[in-house]
Amino acid sequence: METDVNSIDRVLPSKGKKREWVYAKKPSGNFYNLRQWVGYGLLLFLFGAPFLKIGGNPFLMFNIIERKFSIFGNIFFPQDLHIFVFGMLIILVGIVLFTAIFGRVWCGWTCPQTIFMELVFRRIEYWIEGDWTQQKKLNSGPNTDSRAIKKLLKHTIFLIISFFIANIFLAYIIGIDELFKVISDPIDQHTTGFIAIIIFTLLFYFVFAFVREIVCTTICPYGRFQGVLLDDQSLTVAYNEKRGEPRGKQRKDDDTPKGDCIDCGLCVHVCPTGIDIRNGIQLECVNCTACVDACDTVMDKIGKPKRLIGFYSLGQVEGKKDFKKSKTRHYIYAVVLVILTVGFVFMIFNRSLIGGSLLRATGSTYQMRDDGTVSNLYNLELLNKSGKDISFEIEPQSDNFKIQLVNSISNLEKDGAAKMSFFIIGNPKDVKKYKTDIKVLIKSDNKVIETLKTTFISPPGA
Repeated sequence: METDVNSIDRVLPSKGKKREWVYAKKPSGNFYNLRQWVGYGLLLFLFGAPFLKIGGNPFLMFNIIERKFSIFGNIFFPQDLHIFVFGMLIILVGIVLFTAIFGRVWCGWTCPQTIFMELVFRRIEYWIEGDWTQQKKLNSGPNTDSRAIKKLLKHTIFLIISFFIANIFLAYIIGIDELFKVISDPIDQHTTGFIAIIIFTLLFYFVFAFVREIVCTTICPYGRFQGVLLDDQSLTVAYNEKRGEPRGKQRKDDDTPKGDCIDCGLCVHVCPTGIDIRNGIQLECVNCTACVDACDTVMDKIGKPKRLIGFYSLGQVEGKKDFKKSKTRHYIYAVVLVILTVGFVFMIFNRSLIGGSLLRATGSTYQMRDDGTVSNLYNLELLNKSGKDISFEIEPQSDNFKIQLVNSISNLEKDGAAKMSFFIIGNPKDVKKYKTDIKVLIKSDNKVIETLKTTFISPPGA
């Protein structure tokens, strides 16, 4: 099978060629209905998650500016970067493994770009300008008052929705409470936030009103590297060439052998990226299954079996004689993903309630005291990650040492931080070498909530 080169030109025209606008026919069918359930469910979650709180903390927040993240109501700080990176790794691995099994279904079913474009913005376009033929006629027709009103109404609604999306997007970064302050307070008190909303609004509007499918076919790198993830077992939306060819109109008096494809072109008309799925596996296909629904409808009408276009493995599409279906790899991938997810959840709910950094004071060495003991000065930084106010105390793990506080702090507010200095005092007789590894315990309600390691310097005792 050959890749449709012309379809690439339609989406990303070469120098001197004008971009051919994609007019997608309004889709319908079983897959489309299922895709709406998935898409609108994800939109409901996307718009509702910033308003959800667990223990007073946002359900999801990714405050890059303050380096503060909230996942499932658990606050993460730079000290928890390893957990956050692990979570991002799970998402990446999940997408990669999902692609290896089901192809580019992520793009057509769960990607925010596709969901907003196909289930929100394009549906508004259908409502105002009509189906694809009416849109094409409107855009190629004269500049009438009716056309101007429709365009003005459409782009006004696009801007309003883009503004709403921009606010939700910002809520994931700064939190819903801060967003309300940006909205309700005078503009001069939150100039940066106001500018951010305007920039995101214009960006979303530009993407969904003009860029559209180019995001999927050209800008997004995912579609380009998916080729290295697919193998003979990978499922993808494809045309059954053996069954469909030779294609052509079926007439009663025509004895010419023909396949099931009647060359109606509906699979092309409903495609949101403007390709012809019959030309083989193509980079621009996002596996949205609109062509599957369209073709199944035609097959029903002419009394032919469904799935002339459907989910097929690459081995089936390429007609490999030695191809055998196997689900072993699917099970292995699923197990790997489950293990990673369980590990991530364990890390989230078993992380330390307090983040701490314990260092000996810069430039200091041990000090001999009048009573013959040795002291070292330390600086301690604590960060409350518990999501509530806590009281604490510090003590050495070994009974051979004791702590003398320079500034006494015993309470940490929610998400609060504290800096302390103290001496660790030991007897040279209990020290066997110049540098001794010791541990300092942070306790709350008589429970150890964090253990910090450092070194104690002292001349060895006799």
